[in-house]
Order: sequence, then structure tokens, then C-alpha cells
Amino acid sequence: MGADMPKTLRRKFILISMAALSVVLFVLLLGINLANYWVSTDRQDRILRSIADNRHPFPPRLPEKPKGAPPSPEANAMLRFFAIRLDETGGITDLFLEHISSVSAADAAAYSQRVSESGRSYGYCGEYRYYVCRDETGSLQLFLNSSSQLQFMKTLLLLSFLTALGSLLLLFFLVSLLSKWAVRPYVKNMEAQKRFITDAGHELKTPLTSLSTSVDMLLLEGGENEWAENIRRQTERLSRLVTNLVTLSRLDEDRPIPEKTDFPLDDILWESAEPFVFVAKAEGKHFEIDLEDGIRLHGDPASIRQMASLLLDNAMRYSDSGGTIRLSARRVKKKIRMEFFNTCDKIETKDLDRLFERFYRSDRSRSSKTGGTGVGLSIARGIARAHGGEITVKSPDGNSIRFTVIL
Repeated sequence: MGADMPKTLRRKFILISMAALSVVLFVLLLGINLANYWVSTDRQDRILRSIADNRHPFPPRLPEKPKGAPPSPEANAMLRFFAIRLDETGGITDLFLEHISSVSAADAAAYSQRVSESGRSYGYCGEYRYYVCRDETGSLQLFLNSSSQLQFMKTLLLLSFLTALGSLLLLFFLVSLLSKWAVRPYVKNMEAQKRFITDAGHELKTPLTSLSTSVDMLLLEGGENEWAENIRRQTERLSRLVTNLVTLSRLDEDRPIPEKTDFPLDDILWESAEPFVFVAKAEGKHFEIDLEDGIRLHGDPASIRQMASLLLDNAMRYSDSGGTIRLSARRVKKKIRMEFFNTCDKIETKDLDRLFERFYRSDRSRSSKTGGTGVGLSIARGIARAHGGEITVKSPDGNSIRFTVIL
């Protein structure tokens, strides 16, 4: 497997784990702070309602045991509040400021106006929790100082946020340490699979070569034979499949392309396209080539040639009768963009990305007639990624398909 595969698996494991843990911590953080807000606010509202129940005669009296207040004897003395009486038109008729020293008559009037404009019966106005009770003679506005409760809520929010952040950092450290152990079985399995494919490919090459030679001798000595010809074709197909599997295994190695050089990409693409020009002409198809001159690439010319040939072969195989195949290459800023386009019969567009999966066939009956091995596009993507690029596929209308290579 490629050197990047374990790193990619570890990154995905860490990302998924941290995302799940972050969601859990966020829910806990939100739940704790919402519960604290609700409990604190509900307690203040009960105190305000208890005071409002003693509003006649004005000013309202402190209840002997405010509902929701602390049970200590000093509970009433700890309450800091003021009250404002309004008439039916909203004008202030009475002020009660004896239980608070930091609010002047002008301040109280300003608070009253803000609450009246809000139209709400409960809420926060600055550092005060207010409650408005209405009757036939007007309304009574009660303001309870909530600075300590608000400060506690802010402190709890900050501490819980810092605790969650610290926990996430610690969890990230632990998950990073454990990720290597977590993906190890998968990595070992992939490495064993790669070794098996490589060893099996090399072992199969010898009997396949012998079988191919024997079939050629049979055809040479015995003349044309339908069964021998079928064996030869299937042997060639099996030989191509083994070669492709070995190529895929090589692309999964730590350094799939050990040596890279600078080379003219447009020349490589012309060389790859030339054989298909004659094939397209023989089959009555239209082949267009549009390559920007002077494009150079740092990589392996043989691999790029193989990638281009695979994509052009795919376009030729699956293009419709009398259809169009188009190859283009352009330098876009600091990247190279290659497009392999062909018209085709109606195709399903929902599973296009699966075309790069090994042995995936969108239409098995049709694919068997074309003679493909089912791994060509996987090899093409592997070569592109070995050069730091990517291949994408789109079908804008369902009757054409475009493979785009960005390097």
C-alpha cells in the first residue's frame, strides 16, 4: 500500500473520532449551561412573582419567605430590587427605590421605558431581571438585580468552554496515539493483499506465456481453429489483467514512481493519441485533439503515456457509433488540465464515481463485449494521484462523458 494510505486512514480515524467527541462535548456544554440558565432565571422569576403578590398597597412588601429564595434569615436583605408603578397610559405614578442604592429616579425611568417598549412581561434589562404585572389600574414593573447570577452564568460558560477545549486537546492527543494501533489491522491486511497480488501476478506470467506460445504453435501447425483462437484471445485478456493487477500493486507501493523527470507533456499525449486516430477513422468516429504547445510536466513519461492510453481506450470502447472523441490539454495557472471526452449511449449518472472502483462495471453485458478488464480507470486514477493529481468524471447530459485530469 502507498505511503499515504496509512496516513490517510489515520487522518480519517482522527477526524471522525474528534468530530463525534466534539458533538458529545458540545451537547454536554450546551445542556449544562442551558440548565443553569433555566434554573437561575426560574428562581429569579419566582422571587419577582412573590414580591408582586405583595404589591398592595404600593410599594410592594417583601414576602417573609420568598418563593425560591435561599432559606437563610438574611435572604430578604440580600434582595436588591426596585419597583415602578405605571398608569393606564404608561406614565410613571410611583417609584420605589429603597431596596437599591445604585439606581436613581432617572435610571429607573430609563429602565421602565425600555421594558415598556419591549412589550414583554419577563426578561433581562441590563443587569436586572424584570417582571411586569398588569391590572385594571395600570401596571407594576419589578426589577431584581441579577448581576451576581449573570456573572455566575458567564463564569460557568467560560469555565465549561475552557474545560471542553482542554478535554478536546487531551482527547486529540490520545486519539492520535491510538489511531496508529486502530488502523494497524487494516494496514496489515492491505499489505498482505498487495503482496499476494504481486506474487500471484509474477507466478501467473510464466504459465500464461507458455500457454500463449503453445496456442500460437497449434494455430501455426493446425491452421485456423475456432477453439484454439478463443483460447488465444482469453489468454491475452488474462495476460492483460495480470499485468494491470501488478501495475495497481506497484502504484500502491511507498514510492510508485521512484524517479521523475521534466518532459514535454504535449508530445507524450500526441504519441498516445496517434494509434487511436486510425482506429477512430476506421470505425467512422470523429477524433478531435486540442493540445497547448510547450506544456511540460515533472513526472514519469511512461506512466503518463499509460494513463492517457487507458483513458483514450476507454473513450474509444464506450463511444457510440459515429460518435465524437476529444482530447484536450491546457495549462491553467500552475496546474495542468487534461480532458478526455466522448459521446456515448444513454448512461446512468448517479454512480459515475464508482467507475474508478476496481472491477466495477456500470453495464456488465455491454462491458463484456468491449473486452475491458475493469481496472483500467483504477490504474489511471492511481497514476494521476502518484503525480499529485486527481481524476474526476462528469456526464452533463447523460449522452456524453468527460474525464478531467488535474495535475
